Amino acid sequence: MLRFIFLSATHLGALAIGFALGVYLLPILTAPPAPDAAALQAEAAGAAYSAEFTRDLAGSDFLHWGEGTVSVSADMIVHEGKLAPGPDYKVYLVKDFVEDEASFEAIKPEAVLVGDVKTFGGFLLNVPETVDVSEFSTVLVWCESFGEFITAAKYQ
Repeated sequence: MLRFIFLSATHLGALAIGFALGVYLLPILTAPPAPDAAALQAEAAGAAYSAEFTRDLAGSDFLHWGEGTVSVSADMIVHEGKLAPGPDYKVYLVKDFVEDEASFEAIKPEAVLVGDVKTFGGFLLNVPETVDVSEFSTVLVWCESFGEFITAAKYQ
């Protein structure tokens, strides 16, 4: 009986570890190639605003972080840097800087969804025509599937 319990526990543990690794690795394996550095730099050159994603925010941790420069123009958001890999990342514009899950969830109804992030080594996102970036102050990356704050940068 003790052997059955031990084998069951070890097999269930291995199954749990495999599932967790699958959730973490699947976005990495299925991610399209990131835009090349020249394209990112060319788009960032015309930006009206820029800011830095950093790893030291209250809501960031070893699995949820971003680093690098984010540039914002009237029609494009450009990120030159890295994001922790994960599923279902969304970029939002918000009026007030927030740096954790609870703060973002409180203002999420007023946030504007810009688009999906599928690459983790920089991204280019078109700003919807109906959005005036000057009405916002912060670019925020959010994991929609797990309700996790990834990073944010205040650009004005």
